[in-house]
Order: sequence, then structure tokens, then C-alpha cells
Amino acid sequence: MKRAAVLLFSVLCAASVSAGALTPPPPSLDIPATPPAWVSLGAPDAPSWLQAPATCAARPCSLVVVSHPRGQSAERLRDSPQVGVLTSTLLQGGFAVLLSSDGGPATWGSPAALSELGATHAAATRRFAWNGRTFALGLSMGGLMALRSALPGAPYPVSGLALIDAWVDLDQAYGTAVTRRTEIQTAYTVSGALPAALNPLVAAQTAPRQPLLTVFSEEDQTVPHATNSARLFEVFGRHPDSVQLRVSGAHLGGNRFTPELGAHLAAFFGRLEARPPAPTEVPMLRSR
Repeated sequence: MKRAAVLLFSVLCAASVSAGALTPPPPSLDIPATPPAWVSLGAPDAPSWLQAPATCAARPCSLVVVSHPRGQSAERLRDSPQVGVLTSTLLQGGFAVLLSSDGGPATWGSPAALSELGATHAAATRRFAWNGRTFALGLSMGGLMALRSALPGAPYPVSGLALIDAWVDLDQAYGTAVTRRTEIQTAYTVSGALPAALNPLVAAQTAPRQPLLTVFSEEDQTVPHATNSARLFEVFGRHPDSVQLRVSGAHLGGNRFTPELGAHLAAFFGRLEARPPAPTEVPMLRSR
């Protein structure tokens, strides 16, 4: 496991991974004989990257979809030693990991970008023995995409949501800076004020509640916790399996990228994986 993340602040306690109840994989898979460590999927100019542990061949895996911060890319996440600490922990825990391009560096969780991610997700789940479960992990701006994917009407079901220093209130992001506003107008093809229906935090207020893990710092000056993950927890995350993890320091500080934090993520997803699958989580048979 890569351990290049600098421990800038106090670390979190380690957690163990729960074993999961699994369903048979679909018979039609596009699994290469010797897959590379990371497999490129989607648009060549903005690819997403998939890695599935070798253990998936014997025991079908859940998929964790990771959505990136503003101005980043799936390739940047792939090559980041810090993010590699988290992805390595998830892979060692038996989860396949999809680093999503999210349709570009600044799509702010737009419906069009989610539609593109839906196609990439479908392609990804043909490349390994998938057990039908998908979990979403959003970093900063990626929280909007991760949350939108967990709401009704998304192109695939999400069984649990984890957020790190995440935006979930699109209206607040829209009003904080001219550059963000311009990016959001472009991503959502709107001008002027945003319709409330486009804000995933508004949609989450009437959506079925779901297991939610939030990692936050009250010292974060980039994404205010009180008006983002704290509000989401109240309207969407009031669930027996939901967890709030408080850390210290600035936005996306080094203590978000430690083996201990990775263990918390793997344990959270592992507890959800151990549940009997819902009908929407059973892989459908696919023809080539």
C-alpha cells in the first residue's frame, strides 16, 4: 500500500471490514485475460479508470465510484499518492474502484455528467465479477455527483454514500464566487438563478434516507460543514448505519488520506455489503 500521505493532523481510529453476502455474477463479462492495474474506460480525452482486485474472480465484488474535486480528473486521482492510500485500502478490502471522470474537471454534479457516468458504470461492471452493489464516494465538488447518483432517477442504484469535505448544496456553491457560478452555468446550461429542482440537496429532502458517512472539519474554510454535510445528514442520512467523522484542519488536509481513514471507508461499505441484497442490487443478465 502506498503510504505517501503526510499526516498533517491527528488520525482517525482504525476500523475492521465486515464480510459481505454476495450474489452470483452475470455470465456475460468483458474480462481481459491479463488486465492492467488500471483499466481506462469512457471518452479517450477524459477517461475514467477502473481497478478490480484479483479476489473478484473467486468472490464477486462491490464497486466504489469515486468522484473528484473541482479542477481535477480521474487520471490525477489515479496518480495521486494521497488518494492512492484510500484506493489501495479499498482494493485490499475486496472492493473494485472506479475513478470517475465525472464528465470533466468542473461539471459540479450536473445531470448530463451523471448520464455520462451511468454509461461508464455500465461498462465498468462488465469488466469484473460484480455482485450488484455500488457505493459512491465524493471528494469536495465530487460530493454533488456522488449525492446525485444516490437519488431516485439515477442510472444505477447506490447502496451507500460517503463524502469527504463535500459540497452538496449547489445553490451555495453557485453564490460563493463568480468562477464557480460561471462553471455551474456552463455545466447545467442555465443562466441567472438556478431552479431549485437542480440542487441535489433539495431533492435529498424528499428522497428515501440512506446510509451516509461524512468526513468533515469545522475548520474547513472552502466547504462549510454546517450548510453542506451537516444539513444533508439531517435530511438524508438519518439512518442506523450512518456515521459522522470529525477531523481537524483545512480543506482536504492530509488526515483525509490515511490508512485509518481508508479503513473507516472500507468498514462502512463492508457493513452495508453484508446485508442481503435488495432486488435492485442483483446484477441483470446482459447480452453482448
